Amino acid sequence: MQYSIVIPVYNEEESLLPLYKEIMEVIKARDDEAEIIFVDDGSSDSSWAVIESIAEDDGRVSGIKFRRNFGKAAALDAGFQKATGKYIITMDADLQDDPHEIPEFLDLMKDKYDVVSGWKKQRHDPWHKVFPSRVFNAMVSGLTGVSLHDHNCGMKSYVREIFDEVRLYGELHRFIPVLAAARGYRVGEKVIQHRARKFGSSKYGFARFIKGFLDLLTVKFITGYGQRPQHLIGTIGLLAFGTGGLILTILAACWLFSRIPCCGFTEPYHLSGRPAVIYSAALMLFGSQLISIGIIAELFLSWKNRSGTEYSIEKRIGDEGRSDKRK
Repeated sequence: MQYSIVIPVYNEEESLLPLYKEIMEVIKARDDEAEIIFVDDGSSDSSWAVIESIAEDDGRVSGIKFRRNFGKAAALDAGFQKATGKYIITMDADLQDDPHEIPEFLDLMKDKYDVVSGWKKQRHDPWHKVFPSRVFNAMVSGLTGVSLHDHNCGMKSYVREIFDEVRLYGELHRFIPVLAAARGYRVGEKVIQHRARKFGSSKYGFARFIKGFLDLLTVKFITGYGQRPQHLIGTIGLLAFGTGGLILTILAACWLFSRIPCCGFTEPYHLSGRPAVIYSAALMLFGSQLISIGIIAELFLSWKNRSGTEYSIEKRIGDEGRSDKRK
């Protein structure tokens, strides 16, 4: 299989058939060996019925249906595990991504990159969504060192091997290029056409940016210290423990020298009732706890993560002759 197109779906019944027809125009025009994988993330409308109907008429189409809404990252992960193509292309199901961009993505993958991220340079969204998104993208690029204009863009392409190494959970789907770059994959971007939404409504609100910031902290930790958590946690712990110990040492020295007549103290130095004693002891306790947590994290990492997927699949279409690839 040349490439697989993975499309997460959540209440997009009106746009699925037009999207499928546009994708098929591209596949037939190039005579490509390709597959389309729709992942229904617990839709409450008739999206799954539309997927079933399309899959019955076209063997290149398959579908996965979740029992409930597990989130876009889970939907993409399920599609990635099922995909058999050399390249994997992701698109949103709302028709705002143009399937006719696919050939250019593939050309860039063959010549230069392992990951190509779309860049919606001209967006058809209100300013209160565009401005926070630009701030977020600048922050992600600055903190991670992966300079992309649009980390949130749903249209991206990847080499298949990435998903043997990168595991998705939570809301980390938008950070796949960052996670891939941390493992040495080449990441680039491409300006794409952003089309106005024809059907339905946006699934994203303000909470998306709060979650995105928290996930950014997670990604920063994973990419910077994922294989050596003690280097970060332990360093902070040692600084806290050392600072507390230094303050206590100074206070103890003052207490001791104040009782030696030749040291110049006019009266004995008392430790009782001094907040500095409590603060320094608290710093030492906090530091020792962080060091212990770092050791536990290192032990956990060495033991290996054996947790399973966080989604539950209710139905599948098009599994004949295939098996999911799980790592």
